[in-house]
Amino acid sequence: MKLEITPMAREQVVAAIAEEDRDDLRLRVAIVGKGPSGFQYSLDLVAPEEHPDDDIAVSLDEFTVVVDRESAEKLEGVTVDFITRLQESGFKFVNPNSMWSDPMAEAVQQVISDKINPSIAAHGGFITLLDVKDEVAYISFGGGCQGCGMADVTLKDGVRVAMKEAVPELRDVLDTTDHAAGTNPFYQGPEPDAASPVVESQGT
Repeated sequence: MKLEITPMAREQVVAAIAEEDRDDLRLRVAIVGKGPSGFQYSLDLVAPEEHPDDDIAVSLDEFTVVVDRESAEKLEGVTVDFITRLQESGFKFVNPNSMWSDPMAEAVQQVISDKINPSIAAHGGFITLLDVKDEVAYISFGGGCQGCGMADVTLKDGVRVAMKEAVPELRDVLDTTDHAAGTNPFYQGPEPDAASPVVESQGT
């Protein structure tokens, strides 16, 4: 498979391996979830006996990368870089693959990434798309929006309207966040057509 590790990122991995004082360690890469801005990744140094046998090995001059087989399709063509900036530093993934194979989910994600999250970022909040099933988008609020008393208004006046305008075939948008408990009981809420604590937007 095609996977690029930039020179800066390789230096960091080589240094980490040297600190462990073991020359057989490998860099394991996997996708562990989906977040508001894209895939969530894990990078770990593992010994040969510490990773699944079906991992895909990519040999580099300095070390070997092993890729989680279930993640491999979505890691094809990825570039792993290491950045150092005033406000952020660490490994950065540049992934050309979409998080979603379903066209409707991909369209909804585009609206969240391009319009919704940038607009609520000033308040320290973000929205994550969990799934799209039966023309219903299931989302969760995070950051400053989780537990916020205005989250329902945000959903009513902004999020649902923006999503339905961009994706007309979308039937509804449901907030699955437990704002009181601070957890996300995904899919434990009411059915889309049942009485819902989420107030429908006017004219939608």
